[in-house]
Order: sequence, then C-alpha cells, then structure tokens
Amino acid sequence: MSRLGRRTGFAWMGGVYVFLYLPIFTLIVFSFNASPMVTNWGGFSLRWYQALMQDTEIIEGFKLSLKIAFATGCSSVVLGTLAAITLHRFKRFPGRTLFAGMVNSPLVMPEVIIGLSLLLMLVSVQKLFGFPDRGFATIWLGHTLLGMAYATVVVLSRLQEMSPSLEEAAQDLGALPAQVFFLITLPLISQALASAWLLTFTLSLDDVVISAFLNGPGSTTMPITIFSRARLGLNPSVNTVATLTVVVVSIGVLTASVWMSRRERRRAQEMAAAYRKVD
Repeated sequence: MSRLGRRTGFAWMGGVYVFLYLPIFTLIVFSFNASPMVTNWGGFSLRWYQALMQDTEIIEGFKLSLKIAFATGCSSVVLGTLAAITLHRFKRFPGRTLFAGMVNSPLVMPEVIIGLSLLLMLVSVQKLFGFPDRGFATIWLGHTLLGMAYATVVVLSRLQEMSPSLEEAAQDLGALPAQVFFLITLPLISQALASAWLLTFTLSLDDVVISAFLNGPGSTTMPITIFSRARLGLNPSVNTVATLTVVVVSIGVLTASVWMSRRERRRAQEMAAAYRKVD
C-alpha cells in the first residue's frame, strides 16, 4: 500500500473508533458531573454515585438483570452447542433445513415480533395450565431463544474449523463417544463456548424489547427502568448506571480475553511438544 493509502486507512479507522466510543466516553465523564443538568458541566462530584446507592429500584433491577443474563448465558451455550453439533455432524436428516432455519431465524427476525409472539404464546399457556407467571422465567425464556441463535453461530464456526482427525484418533485408541466429547471436543471448542457465553450474557443484560413484552409486576430489569426514566427526561443517575455497566462488562471481556489467550498459547505449546515427541 502507498503512504497515502495507509494514512487514509488509519484516518478512517480512527474516525470509526471516535464515532463508536466518544459517546461512551462522554457518558462516563458526565457521570461525575455535579450539575443536575446532563449537558451542563458543573464540576467534579460523586453525588450521583452516592444517590445510586440509595436507589432501590435501580439496584433491584440490576440484580435481576444479572441473574437473567447469567442464566441466559448458560442455557444459550448449552442449547446452542447441541444445535451446532447437530448441524455439523449430521449433514443429512429429515427436517434439517427446517431445523437450521428455525435456529437461525431469531437472528434476522425483529425483536418486536419475537417478544409479541412469545407473549401471546405464554399467555395462552398460562390460561391452560396456570403457569408460568410473567417475570423471571418468561424473560429468561425469551432471552434464551435469541441467545441460542447467536451461540449456535459462534460454536458452529469453531466446529467447522476443527480438524476431525483428533476425534478420530481418540476413537481409534478406544475412547468412547462420551469420552471423546468431554475430553477432546469440549476443550477444543472451549474458547468458542466462552465467547458465546459472553456474547449472550451481554445481549441479555441490555435487552429492552423482549424484556418489555415478557416482564411482569415486580420483575423490571435495569434496561427497562433506565428506558422508562429516560422518557421522562435525562437524569445524571442514568449516566452512573451506564458507567458501572460499561466497567463491569469491560472487566469481564478483558478477563475472558486474557484467559482465552493464555489457554490458546498453552494449547499451542502442548501440540508443539506432542509433535516433537512423534518426530
């Protein structure tokens, strides 16, 4: 590439980063604003963080969001892994096209349609059987439906890159199918599982549309609380909640990235050592 092309590329990349992260940086800065006006800087202060500690509505919503996001991440990874293995291992079976379409449809379907359809279904189920009540369980089911589709894509891409010779070698050495799965397959796709969990956890933590359809009395998540307050006028306390959320998510992503990087280096060293022994 020419010097002009490199400079243009760097300038374009820098503009994209500024466009994406400048609003977040501004939000973090104004969370320390002493003024009650969001757009006017009144000096450095921690008053809104102190007020947040006494805001029981936000705190309870944040706790509920964390619980739902954790449960969604776990269930999405389990179901997404099973779906990905089915699509990867079994190239032909009756209904495969329909199954693949149903798994991937939440990726392209508007969340309004997903939330409304789930609401109508759950209302019908509740009329017939008397459960489930709208709350934690219904929000978790809705988030799992969406998160499973993302987890399937992430895990399936890793399975397609993985060489089948490793599993075949384990079977030739006498390993049972369950042993091959837990001792060979799962360690090889562990990074994809961690990535899928983090992705679905984040999607669930900041979801508004599906949660708005499926929540009930006493089960208001943090994003819905923030959205409701933002409609009545921006409040600096919203900036503090967003800042803390960014910090928590960033710490989680950085920790997972370091863990996956170290695990990848360790796996590369073990494979290199194994090849040296064979030679």
